[in-house]
Parts: sequence; structure tokens; C-alpha cells
Amino acid sequence: MDEVNFAVLGCGGIGRRTLEVSTDKEHLTPVAACDRNGVAVDHTGLDVDELLAATEGNIASDGGTAAASNSGADSGGVKQTGENAGVAASVQADPTETPIEDVVEASDDVDAVLIALPNFEHDFIPRVADRFAAAGYEGVLVDVLKRSRVIDMLDERTDEFEAQGITFVCGAGATPGFLTGAAAIAAQSFVDVHDVDIWWGVGLKSGYEDNRGTVREDIAHLPDYDIDDAREMSDAEIEAVVDEHDGVIEFEDMEHADDVLLERAGICDAGDVTVGGILDVTSDEKPTTTTVRVTGTTFDGETGTNTFELDDATSMAANVNGPALGYLKAGVRRNRTGEYGVFGPADLMPGF
Repeated sequence: MDEVNFAVLGCGGIGRRTLEVSTDKEHLTPVAACDRNGVAVDHTGLDVDELLAATEGNIASDGGTAAASNSGADSGGVKQTGENAGVAASVQADPTETPIEDVVEASDDVDAVLIALPNFEHDFIPRVADRFAAAGYEGVLVDVLKRSRVIDMLDERTDEFEAQGITFVCGAGATPGFLTGAAAIAAQSFVDVHDVDIWWGVGLKSGYEDNRGTVREDIAHLPDYDIDDAREMSDAEIEAVVDEHDGVIEFEDMEHADDVLLERAGICDAGDVTVGGILDVTSDEKPTTTTVRVTGTTFDGETGTNTFELDDATSMAANVNGPALGYLKAGVRRNRTGEYGVFGPADLMPGF
């Protein structure tokens, strides 16, 4: 595969780990990165170690409060709350009030852009995509979004993406993402899929500070909360929810886009997909094994369940950032052969 120059929007936990993991992947060169306050661009390749050292400890202390959202707009009116602040501290970077716009303007030689930003506004990622399309960008956009309702917003932009030459890979993390793809493969044994159950476990003690935005997003899936609540809650209120669960939070029937993505791939109805899991911020060990179970009927009338498990030694970063870069590579392959539009993780086999 020819070299792939890519950019990362957001230098919180997911963005930082993506840059870090990319150094162990062949044919990937990070050339741009940004957060709310700064942008770093070097088309010969960023010094990832230097950039990560510069951003260490500079993640926004608010973790995604309303105050942060009021200060996180670019010149096009795109706002974003979350954990991403501090790239400007790097000697390679420049302070900016328009980080997304700056990456858009520097994207002529960028093959792919990974959007690693918390999703506290449902249309945020689609609006980011609009900015790239409006600027004439021709390439790949990849996100690790979670919520089902965003997929329809992206599908509505398919004609625009195809006309512009954009290949958009949505939900390309772990769930949705890697585990969605695993479900699609496991379903091949059956002529009728009855249900898909995705159950994840994440131990996040050492990575908690870097991933406060992710924890905030997850809290929005609890029965008494929604995405608006999570966006407006103070740090203290978020910590109170974590403490209320003694640092171990169990989630059921989450609004994860695995359901819509499996339905649009023809695997099963969205209503037949359930996603849940356990987040433990008191330990780095997984509180439960991450598992995908697909139950269906075979062509000869037998009912069975195919099960796919992730080893407990694999971390959240390994299972999110590795697949995200793999799907990024797959998107670039499609884009270079002239395939444009919106693709999900059940449509592509990630590259290694």
C-alpha cells in the first residue's frame, strides 16, 4: 500500500492514542493534528513523541462542561465540548481559534482525517464533514461515533460525498466498529439472524484522566440521563455519578450505532441488536470479557449462536485505535479506486 498521510481532529484520549498507535503501523504518516486551542501541521510527518509530550497534562480540566462548549467554536460556528486542549503547547504547533478550519485549509495533501472528538451535539460530526466538503476536500473521513441517530445524518449527505470524492467511514472504533464487523462475519453461518448481543468490558483506571470525555459520553447512556444532561453537567456532578456506582458502571440497551449499521448492511433488523457493557475506572483489568454473540437459523434449520471474544489483555485503546486506523486504511483503498459515499464497519474489512 502506498503511504497514507492523515490528520487527527482532537488530541484527547482517542486522538493521542491514535497518533501513538500509528507509529507501529506501516504506511501511515500523521501530518496534522489539532484540538480546541492549537494546530500542528508538517507535511513531511509530525514528530509524534514530541507532540504527545507537549500535550501531556494539557487535556482540558473541564472534561466537557458547558463553559468549554462556549469557547470551542471555529470560524464556521462549529462548537465542541470535551477533553481536547493543549496542542498549542508544542513547538511544532500554532495557537488558533479556528482549529478545524486550519486543518481543512491544510488538507490538500491529506489522504484521510480521523475525527476523534466527543459527540455532545448529534450533528457535530456531520457538520465537520460539511466543512471539508465545502472546502473541496477529496479524501477519506473516519469517525468513532457511537450514537445511532447520527448515521441517518451522514447517509443524507451521501450524494454530496459522492460528488465531492469523499469516502466517509462511520463508527470505526470498537463498538460500533470492530465488534460490528465481527457480528457481520459471525452472521454468515445463518440464513436468518435472530439477534446480536454485544457486551463490552473496559478497565480505565490509568487512562481515566485522558478519557474523561468518553466517560461523560457513556454516562449519557444511563437511564436517568441523556446527551444534553451529560453536556451540561459539571465535573463534580460527573464524579458524583461515578462515585454513586463505586467506580464501576454497568450499561444496558445503549444507543450504539451497531444496530443501524448492521441493518443497513442487511445483517438483521436494528431492533434485534443490543449493546451493553461495564466500565471500571478503579482498575485497568477488564471487569468482564468483551463478547459478540450472534444467534440465528442455518440453511438446514438448525438454531445456533456464534460467539466472538476479545482477549482480556487487549485494552480499550488497542480495540478502538487499532481498528480505527485499520478502517482508515480500508477507506483510503476505496477512495483511491473511486468509491465514494458512506461506509460502515460491516461494509469494509479493515487493513492491517
